[in-house]
Parts: sequence; structure tokens; C-alpha cells
Amino acid sequence: MPLSGFSLFVIVVLVLALAIVIAGVKTVPQGYQFTVERFRRYTRTLSPGLNLIVPFVDTIGNRVNVMEQVINVPTQEVITKDNATVSVDGIAFFQVFDAARASYEVAQLDKAILALTMTNIRTVMGSMDLDQLLSHRDAINERLLHVVDAAAAPWGVKVTRIEIRDIVPPTDLVNAMARQMKAEREKRAAILEAEGQRQSEILRAEGQKQAHILEAEGRREAALRDAEARERLAEAEAKATTLLSQSVNEGSPAALNYYIAEKYVAAFQALAQAPNQKVVLLPYEATALLSSLGGISELARAAFEQAPAPKRPGPTGPARSTPGTTPSPFAQPGPDA
Repeated sequence: MPLSGFSLFVIVVLVLALAIVIAGVKTVPQGYQFTVERFRRYTRTLSPGLNLIVPFVDTIGNRVNVMEQVINVPTQEVITKDNATVSVDGIAFFQVFDAARASYEVAQLDKAILALTMTNIRTVMGSMDLDQLLSHRDAINERLLHVVDAAAAPWGVKVTRIEIRDIVPPTDLVNAMARQMKAEREKRAAILEAEGQRQSEILRAEGQKQAHILEAEGRREAALRDAEARERLAEAEAKATTLLSQSVNEGSPAALNYYIAEKYVAAFQALAQAPNQKVVLLPYEATALLSSLGGISELARAAFEQAPAPKRPGPTGPARSTPGTTPSPFAQPGPDA
């Protein structure tokens, strides 16, 4: 059935309205921002979600990814401060925080950040020695991040991280470094061994010193004890001599006979125990030792009976001997002897 003019007009109006709605309603996905241009001029930025624009007047300029992105830095040759050539590569992370500036302040943002990173890698690493280059990777990353982030800030970009992945020196340089490391470790081992021997000698000397000190203190203590013992022995002998003198003065010469007999026996015993003495010759006066025993027996008898010592004959009478014994040569003779 042919359409009337009015029906055709309504259909055209509906299609035009649908086209206007489609042109004026824009949906932005999460993680992106769209720039809006009016007559090819930037006007505003659309955030994620449902947005309305003026149809047929406003258009979408750039669809900018505002999520954090990564760029691989290809391998490049870097000459260090000490003229060593190394191969370096890395990665860089960045995030767009201003879609308008990232769209209209720089062309080909990824290539610009990559070129900026590679240039600063050569600049930063070229100002360092090889040893610093290999041992201060964190410092290199920090310096690169500071420089590149400051340069990319006008583009509405935040450089969040730059990491150096590999630093590869030449093969001959690696071998030389290995030999140097081996020599350094051998040097440390020799130093530690010498230090250990030195410490051992010091401890041994300290031990010997302490032993000598203790030995000297022991000898000193022994000498003091020996001197004290001799002093006490001398005091005992002096006291014995005093008692002996008092006993003789009181008219009891038996104590004197006992003292002389004791000394005589001790001297005879020392003579018999001499290591170089094979034959012992008894002197004629040895028989006097038997007579001294009489005096000893008298002292013992007097001690047990608790009786006063027997009176000895005066100087006018002859010396009497105990029956059955030989006269003692140590007895005091009378004037008629």
C-alpha cells in the first residue's frame, strides 16, 4: 500500500530524531577520557559514563587512555665515564592525568616518552663509572625517574617508574672483572688468615703471660708460707731452747741429754740415708747414744709419774750411771773425773 506524504514525513522526522540522539549521546568506557572539539577546536573532556554533546556541532577529538601504561626501552649502547661500553635496556611506566594536554601538547606521546627515556639513560649512566653502574642500580632508576618525569609533566603525563632491566658489559670486561673479584677474595682470605694467626699469637702470649703471673704469685705465696713456717719453727726452737735452759738452770740436765740425743740421732739418720753412701762406719762415740737413752727414759718416767725429776749428784760427787747402761759422754763430769 503506497505511503502518503504525511507518513513519509513522519518517518523522515523519526529517522532524523534518532540520528540526532545517536550523534548527541556519547558513552565513555572506564579508564578512558574523550576530548570534545567544536569546529575542530577543543572545548571540554568527557569523563567515563553517559555524556551529551551538541550533535553535528561537537565531535570526539581523541580517545585518551588514562590507565597506567608501560613502554619497553630497547637495548642501546652506553659508554661509561671510564670508557667502558655496556648494553642497557629497561621499561618505563606512565599515566595520563590530563587528556587535553596529552592530546594537544605533544604528538605521538608514546614515542616522545620513549625517546626522552633513552636519551636520559645515556646521559645519567654515561656520567658514572662501571663499578657504580653495576652496584647502584636503584640510584640510577631514581635519577632517571626524576629527570623524565620533570620533562614529561607539561604533556599532562606522570611517569611513575623507570627500571633498568639488564646491564651487559663486554665479554672480555666480564672476564677481567671475574679475575679481579677472585684476586680480591684471595686477598681478603689472606688478610683474614693473617689476622686470625695474629689474634691466636696474641691470645697465646696473653695466656703465657697470665700463666707466668700466676706461677710467680704461686712462688711468692709459697715463699711467704715457707718464711712463715721457718719463722714459726725458729720460734718453736727458741722456745724449746729457752725451756731447755730453764730446765738445766733448775738442775735437771736430763732434758739437755734428750736434746743432744735427738740431734745425734737425726744427724746419724741423715748420714745413713745419703744416696752416695754405700758403707756406714760407726764412730767410737756412737756407744754414747745408748747412755743418752737413760736420760730420755728418766724424762718419760717423770712425765708419767708426775713426780719431780730425781736429784742429780752435786759437782763434788762423781757422776753415777744407770745400772745396766754405759756411762754417757754427755753427762757433766765431776771435778774428780
